[in-house]
Amino acid sequence: MVAVDLGPPRRTAGDAAPAMEPFQQFIVKVHSRCNLSCDYCYVYHHVDQSWRDRPTVMSAQTIEALADRIGQHAATHALRKLFILLHGGEPLLAGPAVIEHVITSVRARVPAATEVDVSVQTNGTLVNDEFLGVFDRHRVAVGVSMDGGREAHDRHRRYADGRPSFDLVKLGLDRLKTHGDIWTGLLLTIDLANDPVRTYEDLVALRPPSIDLLLPLANWVHPPPHHDPASTRYATWLIRVFDRWFDAPVRETGVRLFESIIMLILGGASDTEAIGLDGPRAITIETDGSLEVTDALKTTAPGLGALGMSIHDHSLDEAAGHPAVRATGRGLATLGTGCQICPVVTTCGGGQYSHRFGADGGFAQPSVYCRDLYRLIAHIRGRVADALEARGRQH
Repeated sequence: MVAVDLGPPRRTAGDAAPAMEPFQQFIVKVHSRCNLSCDYCYVYHHVDQSWRDRPTVMSAQTIEALADRIGQHAATHALRKLFILLHGGEPLLAGPAVIEHVITSVRARVPAATEVDVSVQTNGTLVNDEFLGVFDRHRVAVGVSMDGGREAHDRHRRYADGRPSFDLVKLGLDRLKTHGDIWTGLLLTIDLANDPVRTYEDLVALRPPSIDLLLPLANWVHPPPHHDPASTRYATWLIRVFDRWFDAPVRETGVRLFESIIMLILGGASDTEAIGLDGPRAITIETDGSLEVTDALKTTAPGLGALGMSIHDHSLDEAAGHPAVRATGRGLATLGTGCQICPVVTTCGGGQYSHRFGADGGFAQPSVYCRDLYRLIAHIRGRVADALEARGRQH
């Protein structure tokens, strides 16, 4: 293998977090409940149980307030593009009419020059012709959560009564495949109990446009399963998948985490909040209209992500200026000293914000996956350098 000089971190113009940036991504919780009871779910099986006190479905009044606020924000900041992610719970429990209401209301309120990109993240069990009609009409991109083949998927993703969900998810995928390119890919939460290569190949067999590999939402207070700070078991798992993906004679699918690391190594931008020093500023809107920084903070401490604001009473500019929102900025200055001097910081970006939560109640620590990310990034850098050197010899 060619030796790769990780070198000192590069300093960029975005190192210092600005006082206020407009939001570009809006995570809209159209339904607060789920028809599955996945045992690792950060909403229902973690420390923050605020979902119990929220409306089950977003009301028409809240949808209209949401659309007004987004429209004002887009006009104030001349946003050329914004992203709406319909989320839950399970968003399809809200029904086709509610989902259509959100989409049409937001698009009607933003300036004509603003493009609204809409996606939905679903467990796939409820996809039917009525939903497909809404997705087709409004150009909605659909991501489906799936943890692998039948055995891997059904280990965690079950109904509350214990019934497995794999067959219904597979049926939902089959329906999505009949509707052009609305299906954008699969989202998987890594489980070290699952063989990495088999898991990847089981998903590839479904012919997804892309695969998103997520490290379990965890931190130093609530560590991930089988976590040992001195080991890199998650890196080992991911490296086996990377090598299988990278070495395939024909690229079978995209893998967002790997592609983002490669793009960052080559001087480009990340396409995931998991890594990198850039990315769109996001805000979460709960079913009652309350505003939260990021949903992942539900895994840290009760209420830590809540801003104490609502779209019924506050503008999105007010929320964007909140200290908790500014603290989640992706600039180098927002990281702890150890991260700032790390040679892979411009690729790692300190990892996902919620993964840095420590016993002191702050986020100045490195990611709980720090060693895993360092080893994974170094491995990918080496593989990319070797590939570029081999290509250079051919020419």
